[in-house]
Amino acid sequence: MNRYRKIILLSLKIGIGSSLALYIAEYLGLDYAVSAGTITLLTLMTSKWETVKLAVCRLATFTMTVLIAWMLFSHVKSVWIAYGVLLAIIVFIAEVFEWRATISVNGVIAAHLVTNQNFSDAAIWNEFLLILIGIVFAIVFNLFHANAGHKKHIITNMKVIESRLQLIMGALAAYLSNKEMERNVWDDICTLEKDIQSCVKEAYEYQNNTFHSHPEYYIAYFEMRYNQCQVLHNLHYEMKKIRTVPVQAKLVAEYMLYLTDFVNEFNCPKKQIEKLNEIFKIIKEDELPKTREEFENRALVYHIMMDIEDFLKYKMRFINELDDIKLRIYWKKSQIEKEKL
Repeated sequence: MNRYRKIILLSLKIGIGSSLALYIAEYLGLDYAVSAGTITLLTLMTSKWETVKLAVCRLATFTMTVLIAWMLFSHVKSVWIAYGVLLAIIVFIAEVFEWRATISVNGVIAAHLVTNQNFSDAAIWNEFLLILIGIVFAIVFNLFHANAGHKKHIITNMKVIESRLQLIMGALAAYLSNKEMERNVWDDICTLEKDIQSCVKEAYEYQNNTFHSHPEYYIAYFEMRYNQCQVLHNLHYEMKKIRTVPVQAKLVAEYMLYLTDFVNEFNCPKKQIEKLNEIFKIIKEDELPKTREEFENRALVYHIMMDIEDFLKYKMRFINELDDIKLRIYWKKSQIEKEKL
């Protein structure tokens, strides 16, 4: 999603949501009506799921704040001491239970209670309605999130990353065939790693802003591609150490070119793993190297094959961790069909 579009959308949601919260609070004749708008502002800064969780925490800690304030102001005559102790207790409890986001709103409620020192039913009801109005508008306006466009952008990134992985693997295969690299593969891999990390963050953002089933699929997918990218880092490093390309390297290079066609979301690499195992067997049956240099170069080729195996295993692990629901939603398949892949 375009960065400025997100900024504009957030600004509009906060501005309109806070204004409407203030309007409703004033319409109901509540004291400190502007606090309803402030509560909407503080709550809207979070994602959909965080907003719902925060709303529950705000309501729970509101009761706690009122009870502690009532006990303190009933037994401590000094207002400033009571206020300081109240805030210290609120912060302590919030930190212990990891409710730090509730501190600001509870501080606002505490300030109102200190100002009036009024714990009547009407005063408490006033504070409760301020919080309720603020969080309701935050939840409602957080529903206005362009998830359809967000999901489309994530899927597009998946395709782009697959294409870039294919290009990198093709370049590495060419190099292993004793050809010159036409591109700076090391930089390509480093850039791709950074881009995948950005995609992981975007996938987390999508997960936190949708109520759809199992959005963590995209997080797992990008993390799998990131791990594969690191494997290509190691593979490239091993290739650069080869002094004289052995004849076995041609077989591995041909396999890598073959593998590029299967770097896509819905491919299960069982057949590719089987074919790689066949190449392992062929190379093991070859005549033993006669010189130290031949031995070292052959060993490097073997390491490259092990890296390729790791590359495939990351995809296999990703598929094995897909449950029946994810298979139906994202792959349109059942567990039985998965076993046949």
